[in-house]
Formats: sequence, structure tokens, C-alpha cells
Amino acid sequence: MKTKATYNNRITTADEQRLYSHLLACVAVESPDAMIDRFQALFLDGCGYPDRDVVAALDRLLANQEIEDYFRFILNRCCHILINRWQTNTQLQPAIPILVELLETAPNSRVSELARSRSVRRLRQVTEGFRDTEQYLALKRLACIIEARHSALPRNRQAEVVPLGALINRYPYLYEHCLVTEDSDLQHQQYVRNMQVEAQHKFEVDLTHYVTYRVRQRRLHRQGQTDCLGKLRVVHNPTLLNDQELVSSLKQFARRRDHGQSYRDGAQRFLLTHNQGASFREFKEDLFDYIIADVNVGYSQRQFKSMLQDHLLSTFADSDGRPVDDFLRVRTCSNLFNFLVVDPSAGRQHYVFLDLINNLGPLQTTGLLLRILLICQKVRPFLERRFSILFNHYETASSETVAWLVNMFENINIALSLNFGSVDLSHTNSR
Repeated sequence: MKTKATYNNRITTADEQRLYSHLLACVAVESPDAMIDRFQALFLDGCGYPDRDVVAALDRLLANQEIEDYFRFILNRCCHILINRWQTNTQLQPAIPILVELLETAPNSRVSELARSRSVRRLRQVTEGFRDTEQYLALKRLACIIEARHSALPRNRQAEVVPLGALINRYPYLYEHCLVTEDSDLQHQQYVRNMQVEAQHKFEVDLTHYVTYRVRQRRLHRQGQTDCLGKLRVVHNPTLLNDQELVSSLKQFARRRDHGQSYRDGAQRFLLTHNQGASFREFKEDLFDYIIADVNVGYSQRQFKSMLQDHLLSTFADSDGRPVDDFLRVRTCSNLFNFLVVDPSAGRQHYVFLDLINNLGPLQTTGLLLRILLICQKVRPFLERRFSILFNHYETASSETVAWLVNMFENINIALSLNFGSVDLSHTNSR
């Protein structure tokens, strides 16, 4: 990834503004097909563009010796001028993946204009370099989500084995961290938030419908009315878990459990019994006991217990004598996610996370993280960010190769929906 320039320390030049104003004017009146043709001629082929003033402005930008450092911001903004227009109209949204796919294609083989040959070579060089940027990855993920939204295939039937990145549409909690870059405008940020809300709501509705469908199936079986089963509208499992795994996840993370204490109950008990006037050191000791109580005894007695204790007690140790406050709670819990999931400051190191999944499994590991989240809900963005780092790290890997991570993402989706969403399955008696 390019890191030399940052968006916030740049000033938009007159030539850049000329490009943006021109595209804004065109996209307001032209069809997506016409705009895609314009985009290809201007940014990919480097020849045949009808507006000579716009071409001259682009040539001047390309002549700048530092263009490689910041061209990604220019091209990304040009893409989003088109995308922001199309995304507000459902019928125009399919043009967005076509635009993004265009960035992967080779330029037209037509002979470039001799006078611009140097500029054309430079243009193709920096455009090709755009494919190695965070901005391009975010565009590809956006295109993947839009394609999935317009696909007629059920959520869990889209493909058996695909790159992990192709599953981004399934996990709304990753959207903000995977689709928004430092130069994203406010309109795009709002659009991503809207997509996140819509995708989360759809998943919760699909999950409720599926559980209701299975409950009705069982009821008809118990009543001996098997001849009526064919009259039920089939509802597919909306997750990538098998039916047994889904039932286990629903039982594990339900807000109200038929037997035993729910995660929400345990968190409330911790918050009620923890001494509010306690020192920060006492808070960390209580937190350790709260976390370790949910970990398999055999596993907790091994290295994990001492590692967790050492990590917690060394966290901001210079504040041990202070009364615990909201700031210390948030920092402590977010640091826990660094330890338990992935630490972005340590080169994406996540050996503890892998060890947890190998020994406890995705279900119990999700529960461990949920316990922390329920006592300090302000750290949810920190947890989501940690998972986006893992998603980025394994994005090109086959979903089959990283099945453990897919399983984890699915369980997190269910845990968040049952504990923070609108899903209430108590009326279904599904457990």
C-alpha cells in the first residue's frame, strides 16, 4: 500500500477541481453506460476523450513528479462522483460493479495520440498502481456487496467455495471499517451506514423467519401432521453454518435462555456486584475472574490463564490506585481485544486468537468476546475493527481454507443480532 501522502494534508488544485466539476456535470445528465465510456476514455485508454480542456487538466496533473503519491485520492474521488449518483437509485446501482471491474481491464489497444504519448504512459502507470491501494480494495468490496444485494441467489447459496472477500456482504459489522477510507466523503460514509443498517435488518428478519419455519416443522412432526409439511413455504438457513451449528449458536447467545444464565444476565450481574468505588486494580482483578469463569477449566489452567492475568494486571498499571472510571474501562476492554483477537500495532499478530479457536472453538470464543462487549458496549467499534483487520489479512484466501474464520464471523453475526439487534426468539420456543 502507498503511504507517502495522506488525504488530510492535501489541498485540492484547480486542475483537480476541473475534473470533479466536469464529472459532476456529466453524471447528472448522462446514463451510466455513457459515463462508463467517458471514464474508460479519460482514465484508462488515455485517448479519444471529447473535452480537450479536461484532458489538458489531467495532463498537467500527470506531469507533477509527486502524482504517484496522491493519484489514488484523485481517481477515488472521480469514481465516487459517479458512485454517489448511482447508489441513490436502485436501478442504477448495478453500474457500480461494472465501473469497478473496468479498473481491472487493460486499456483499449487503439494507438494513442502522439502528442500525449508520455502522458498516456504516465496515466496507465498510475492507474495500474491504483489497484494496490486501500481505496481500490474498498471499491471492490463495495462492488461485491452491491452485486450480492442484486443477486437472485439465497444468501447461503451464492457459492460453496469463494475468496473470503466475496463474503463481505454477509457481515454488516465490517462495512464501516472495510468500505470507508481516509478520503471518503460524507455522502459515501452515510451510504455505508445505511447499507449496514439495511443488511443487519435483513439478516435479523431472515433469521427470525428461518427459526419460525423450523419451529413449525417440528410442531407438525410432533402432531403427526407430516402431510402438511409440504404446504410450508421453505425458508433457507440464512447463515453459512449448518443447521446443527446454527441451533447451537442460537442457544448459546439467546437473550433469554431456557436453562442456565445468559450472557446478558452474567454481564448485568458483574456490573451490579462490582464495587463502583473500587480501584482500577480491583476492577481488573474482578474482570479477570469474570472472563476466566466462562473458559473451559482444562484450557484456562494452561498458559492462557497466566497470559490473560499478566496482560490485564499490566494494563495501565500506573493507574492502579485510581478509582476506576469510564475511560479506564473502555481502554482496558479495547486492549483486551488487542490481546484476544489481533493487535494492529504488532503486525497483525493473532496467535492467541488462533489458539482460542483451536482449543475452545468458534462458539465459545465468540462467547468470550461477547462477555467483554456486554459490560462495556462502547468498545464495540474496537472489536469490529479487529475483525476487519483479520478480514483484510485473509481476504484473498479461499473460504474453505479459512473455514474457522468464516464460522467465527457467522457466530459473531448471530451474537450481535441476538444481544444488540431487534431479534427476539423467545416466542418461538426454539430452544
